[in-house]
Amino acid sequence: MDLELNGKVAIVTGGSRGIGKAIARQLALEGVDVAIVARDQATLAASASELTGETGRRIVPIVADTGDDQSVRRMVEEVAAAFGHIDILVNCAARPGGQAPPPKLAEVNDEVFWADVNVKVMGYLRCAREVAPYMICQGWGRIISISGLAARSTGSIVGSMRNVAVAAMTKNLADELGPHGINVTVVHPGTTRTEKTAGVVAAQAKALSVSPDEVERRMAENNSVRKIIDAREIAYVVTFLASPKSIAINGDAIAAGGGVGRSIYY
Repeated sequence: MDLELNGKVAIVTGGSRGIGKAIARQLALEGVDVAIVARDQATLAASASELTGETGRRIVPIVADTGDDQSVRRMVEEVAAAFGHIDILVNCAARPGGQAPPPKLAEVNDEVFWADVNVKVMGYLRCAREVAPYMICQGWGRIISISGLAARSTGSIVGSMRNVAVAAMTKNLADELGPHGINVTVVHPGTTRTEKTAGVVAAQAKALSVSPDEVERRMAENNSVRKIIDAREIAYVVTFLASPKSIAINGDAIAAGGGVGRSIYY
């Protein structure tokens, strides 16, 4: 299937590692030029060089903090100046979840809450706000936000709140921007294999006095396909949503955890 992405331009925040990097790679393999955005210049530069070598596309590293209005505004202006247009925004810059036990009620304070929500919710909104005028002007665009399946379960107070907020933001933006040719969607990954997974597995194996293979087996039991979903598999979903072929999907959440939980969503 031709996804009709060749020659388009994407911004991927959190694009220097993990799911964001996998998304940037897959978009580039489909012919997209990509601006990858993160805060660490050295990691960005290394990732941009790697992705350029792998894909042959133009990968531009841009240092920005999505938790800051002016930084986001400068970043989007820089992308527009470098490429001439902006077609796709993938919001992926967020504090990682699942690396440590989430804070309980007594541990949730202003700093814990606002630091997380400012980056993942307001940060996503900042980026969407700044790219929307470019997309409206050209009459086409795609905005995809990476949230998470904590939106559909308890156990992480702040994690659930931030992910539900991203879903609510998505539907609001879809209704407002849809008439301008802009589709807005949200993807909810579950447990996902990234470059950090090996370290997490090793730490759990040591704490539980079991083998790393046993830890991975237990992790895989949390979904119905009985495997840990890889970041590349999230990237496949996002790449389709970024394409013109995804016109029928707007304002909706796509679960991409391999079948997590027993609730029915309709």
